[in-house]
Amino acid sequence: MTPLITVKDLNVAYHEKPALWHVNMSIQENSRTAIVGPNGAGKSTLIKSIMKLIRPVSGKIEIEGRDARHALKRVAYVPQKGEVNWDFPATVLDVVLMGRYVHKGWIKRPNRKDESIALSALETMKMEGFRNRQISELSGGQKQRVFIARAIAQDADIYIMDEPLQGIDITTEKLIIDIMKQLQQEGKTFIVVHHHLDTVEEYFDHVVILNKTVIAEGTIGSVWNKKNINRAYYEMSGAHD
Repeated sequence: MTPLITVKDLNVAYHEKPALWHVNMSIQENSRTAIVGPNGAGKSTLIKSIMKLIRPVSGKIEIEGRDARHALKRVAYVPQKGEVNWDFPATVLDVVLMGRYVHKGWIKRPNRKDESIALSALETMKMEGFRNRQISELSGGQKQRVFIARAIAQDADIYIMDEPLQGIDITTEKLIIDIMKQLQQEGKTFIVVHHHLDTVEEYFDHVVILNKTVIAEGTIGSVWNKKNINRAYYEMSGAHD
């Protein structure tokens, strides 16, 4: 099977301190792929490199055999909640409509079709009743639902999410996973930085185990085992301190 995303010998550093080195991995199309590893393993750095938000020292990232920058319109990105300015004066509907700008550019205003798509995305995330609420007034789980609704409104092929399940209620967590599985059935691909090891097998079908470099990658059944987990979380941890 030809991978959807390929990372080849990726090296990233912050102020000359290595963050990722010699990362080689692939993401299969129509998968739900978790990226897991200890704190400081470079998980967010990896997905930001795919999104071209970070310039690597060296290496290549391709989507369907082409440089990733040519395909970013196909990618919807959900950042960590801590990276978002939640005090920005915008309604829930305004935020979700931002997902439509990738198809229109920032000059053209959203039309009725865009608003209908945004409202449908809010309905999917069970947030349609909050459409006129200020984003700053929402709970953590509600904010995460809105940002995933924005990604759905973009109608992307690839969804990249940075710890979307961190610090949210269990009802929202289950809803997000159900929507991921539903969209996967429609041909979508998910790449998710994930924190809780006990739910990896339940929530994902592929995994990348990372600690500065790739420890293992593949299907859950082939690489998600104690040997690889221990290597990433215990054996490798002292090597990078």
